[in-house]
Amino acid sequence: MAQVPQTFLDGLAVRTWCGLALRALGRAREEIDAINVYPVADGDTGTNLYLTLESAATAVEAVFAGYETQPAGPALADAVRAMAHGALIGARGNSGTILAQLLRGMAQVLAADGAGPRCDGPALRRALRRAADSARQAVAHPVEGTVLTVASAAADAAERADGDCGTVARAAHEGARAALAATPAQLGVLARAGVVDAGGSGLVAVLGALVEACTGEAVEAVPDRADPAPKAPSEAEAEAEAEAGARAEPGTGADPDPDPGPALDAGACAAEDGGPAFEVIYLLEADDAAVARLRTRLDALGDSLVVVGGDGLWNVHVHVDDAGAAVEAGVEAGRPYRIRITHFGRGDVHTGGPRPPRERAQRAVVAVVPGQGLAELYAEAGATTVLARPGEPPASGELLAAVRRAHAREVVLLPNDAELRDTAAAAAEQARAEGVRVALIPTRSAVQGIAALAVSEPGRRFDEDVVQMTSAAGATRYAEVVVAEHRSWTTAGICQAGDVLGLIDGDVAVIGSDVTATAGTVLDRMLQAGGELVTLVVGDEAPEAVAARLEARVRESYLAVDTVAYRGGHQGALLLIGVE
Repeated sequence: MAQVPQTFLDGLAVRTWCGLALRALGRAREEIDAINVYPVADGDTGTNLYLTLESAATAVEAVFAGYETQPAGPALADAVRAMAHGALIGARGNSGTILAQLLRGMAQVLAADGAGPRCDGPALRRALRRAADSARQAVAHPVEGTVLTVASAAADAAERADGDCGTVARAAHEGARAALAATPAQLGVLARAGVVDAGGSGLVAVLGALVEACTGEAVEAVPDRADPAPKAPSEAEAEAEAEAGARAEPGTGADPDPDPGPALDAGACAAEDGGPAFEVIYLLEADDAAVARLRTRLDALGDSLVVVGGDGLWNVHVHVDDAGAAVEAGVEAGRPYRIRITHFGRGDVHTGGPRPPRERAQRAVVAVVPGQGLAELYAEAGATTVLARPGEPPASGELLAAVRRAHAREVVLLPNDAELRDTAAAAAEQARAEGVRVALIPTRSAVQGIAALAVSEPGRRFDEDVVQMTSAAGATRYAEVVVAEHRSWTTAGICQAGDVLGLIDGDVAVIGSDVTATAGTVLDRMLQAGGELVTLVVGDEAPEAVAARLEARVRESYLAVDTVAYRGGHQGALLLIGVE
């Protein structure tokens, strides 16, 4: 990754910035988690920022992969749009969502109609200003001493700088560092803990990466402690501060954009005793009017409400007691997906008491699954799951987070997708560095994962269990039935858009026009080599009777072969087939 001084930002510089920022947040993640005391002391701000930026970086890399035959690479506008979109779909928690809004604000300037193929110093100043103002205007009750303050200070300092992108980026970084150091004097909960704001600390790291991308020079590490420690406010002062935060009016930034983005309530979730039991997060496809109604309804259901995005795609985050009502509100507004519900549990930061240490399990299985139906099946078998939506493969940070969530000394990792092997290997390597013994079984399909999980015995020695699971996965041939999206050459000939394709072990083996007939042909070819058990995972888009007809086919034509069928939900493929 080239790091050379330059006077402008282009697509390649954005890619470099993403990579450097991800590394910086990776190094600082644990320290940022440790100082996370506001708005809720749940110790995940660093992790949330890392996962958000990882999603942004993955989106940028995907754009570059599409231009690999063109030496010039993607334009600046394409790169910054991808960065902002990736952050939006991967945003985690309040901190990650605000970071996504900051990147979206920058993209609105750098990818606007009439913007050049490169960004000079003045354009970067305008982008940083838009980013800070759009984030502040997106917060229903802005609180000073938070990441919003740090972002505004960075934009203020950038506006006073006169020079190229490197000069502007350095000024923004220095302004952000100074504002970060002052956050304990602005927010009593930080002063009492003797720390700076966690979200602001992450933003300083991201801006430091921007300096390095523009100048080639690394910057100093981000301070995480308040030094000297400001005088802690009295109890009366703390109560007055909380009351003032609750009454604060939305910011009146100078951004002339008539569509600054939706309101979110990052400040309302102050560190009070008691609070909602669930965190609900989902992406939502909906129009602006529906989102406005959704925001009003969710605001009445809970707190820490975050709804950002635009152009029909939104990221929703809220803390509630009734998780079902929060999801139902999303269904009424549009199409929610990538739904994540976390139960805070008794005795955690939301209930005002210390969280009792949870005993680490001896062994766990972490698996990537393509649909909600399979996620439930794997969970019933005791696995910790990571949901992979069609076209949205999980990043290594999500797999690592699942390994941590499993809270075990030994973990078996099932990627269930050949293209996720490197991602899973990266997560496994980082988990090993944290003291977890991890074995990666290179399963290429969820049906291979089912076979591996079926023979797992936690009471066995770890190595023996891994060998048995690997053997079971390797003895399972896998297939999938999908619909072709466009005309292309395949190993079975030329297919047209709309054709039904049967893939066996990853290669197209059958091209047909009927789902059930194609699936039957695929199953016959697989059973020609023998088999004892057929596993069918039926997607929501498959014909209703396909599983019953295939089961009847096996009963009639293949003696001593058993069949089991599961509902996979919205899993991308119409049908998954496994033969053991």
